[in-house]
Amino acid sequence: MSLIRRTLWLLPCLLALTACGVRARLPVTAGIGSDPALPPPNPSLIPTVNIAPARGWPPNASPVAAPGLAVQAFASNLDHPRWLYVLPDGDVLVAETNAPQRPEDARGLKGWFMRRVQKRAGAGVPSADRITLLRDADGDGAAETRSVLLDHLHSPFGMVLVGDALYVADTDALLRFPYRDGETHIQASGTKIADLPAGPINHHWTKNVVASPGGKRLYVSVGSNSNVGENGLAVERDRARILEIDPATGATHAYATGLRNPVGMAWQPQSGALWVAVNERDELGSDLVPDYMTAVREGAFYGWPYSYYGAHVDERVKPQDPALVARAVVPDYALGPHTASLGLAFYDAGLMPQYRNGAFVGQHGSWNRKPLSGYRVIFVPFADGKPIGPPQDVLTGFVDGHGHARGRPVGVAVARDGALLVADDVGNTIWRVAPTNP
Repeated sequence: MSLIRRTLWLLPCLLALTACGVRARLPVTAGIGSDPALPPPNPSLIPTVNIAPARGWPPNASPVAAPGLAVQAFASNLDHPRWLYVLPDGDVLVAETNAPQRPEDARGLKGWFMRRVQKRAGAGVPSADRITLLRDADGDGAAETRSVLLDHLHSPFGMVLVGDALYVADTDALLRFPYRDGETHIQASGTKIADLPAGPINHHWTKNVVASPGGKRLYVSVGSNSNVGENGLAVERDRARILEIDPATGATHAYATGLRNPVGMAWQPQSGALWVAVNERDELGSDLVPDYMTAVREGAFYGWPYSYYGAHVDERVKPQDPALVARAVVPDYALGPHTASLGLAFYDAGLMPQYRNGAFVGQHGSWNRKPLSGYRVIFVPFADGKPIGPPQDVLTGFVDGHGHARGRPVGVAVARDGALLVADDVGNTIWRVAPTNP
C-alpha cells in the first residue's frame, strides 16, 4: 500500500482519535493570574486537536466590544494581517504576512496531519510579504487610503521606527530602511543589521522587534524550533529567547532565554520594564501549560525546554539540566492554557482612561485544548507596574455558535487618537475599538 493510500486510510482514524481528545478538567480561568493552577500533566497518545475552522466574517458582522465601547473596521480586505505599528504621524503599518517555506518542519504523518489542521485554521495561505500603510486622513476611524510601504520582504513581522530609520524583522534578518515622515512607499533597499535564526525548520517563524526608550538597543523575540526540543537541541541555537542587538554594529547577545515562543513585547509605562507575551508548550493536556506575560529580567532563564513555571520539569526532554532548572524564573502572570496570546500593548493614552497603564493582549486561540480557549482580546489591569486582578474581555465574538472562527486576533496597538487597533488575520480586517461616546 502506497504512503498516500495508507495516509488516506488512517485519516478517519486520526480524526476520530483527535475528536475524542483529552478534555480540560479545569476552567480556563484556573490557568490565569499570578498563581495559576498547574495540575499534573495529562498527555494522550494522539494530541488533542480542537480548532475553530476559519470561516471569515459574514456581511455586516463584527466582533463584540465590551460595554461602553464600539468596534468598527479600520481597514478590511487585507491579506492575512498579523502585526501592527503606529507611526508618530498617526499612519498605521500592518504586516501582511504568513509563514515562509519550511521544508523540514513537521515532517512525517503527524506533520502532514498538523499542516491540514493549521490550514483549516486559516494559516495555510501564502505570505503577501509586504508592509502596508493605512491612513485615516479625516479622522473618522477608518482608513481612506492604503499603500504598499515595503514589499518583496521575507515573512515580515515586527516593525519599529527609530529617528529616520524603520527597522523590520523578517523571518531571517533584521533590516533597516530609510524613512521620511508622510511617505507612502519606500523605494530604497533595506540594509541588513543582523541575521536571525531561520533555516529549513523555522518552526516559530515570527520575529518581533522593539527599541529601547532611547533607541540605542533593539530587542528581537525569537521562538523555538520545536514544541519541546523534539528536533534536537542543536537546532535551537539562538532560539527561544529575546536577543539584544546594537543597531549601529549588529552585535547580538541573548538578553533572556528559555522563552518558548515570545512574541508581543512592550514597555510598561509605570515601571519602564520590558514585558513579553509568551506561548508555552503543547501536548501535556488541555489544562497545561498556561501561556503568560512577564517582565523580562536581563540574563534570566525561563525554563524552556526543561521545565515550565519555574521548576515544573517536563519529563519529555532528555537529557535534563537540573542546574538550569534550579534557576528558572517563574513568570509574572498566566494568560490561560493554549490561548495563543500574541499581541501585547500597554495603554498610556487619554481616550479610554479606565485602561491606563494596563495591558491589552490579543489571544489568537487554541488548537490543543477542549473546549476552546482564547479567540478574544483581553485587558489586564496594572498598578505600580504589576498586574492586579483578573483580565477583562475587550473584544469577543470571534467564534460563532457552530464553533467556526469568524476571525482570530493577533497584534494589538494604540492609535494616535487613543483607540485600540486589533489585527484579525482570519477576518482580514483591522478593527478599531473606542468609547461609544468619546
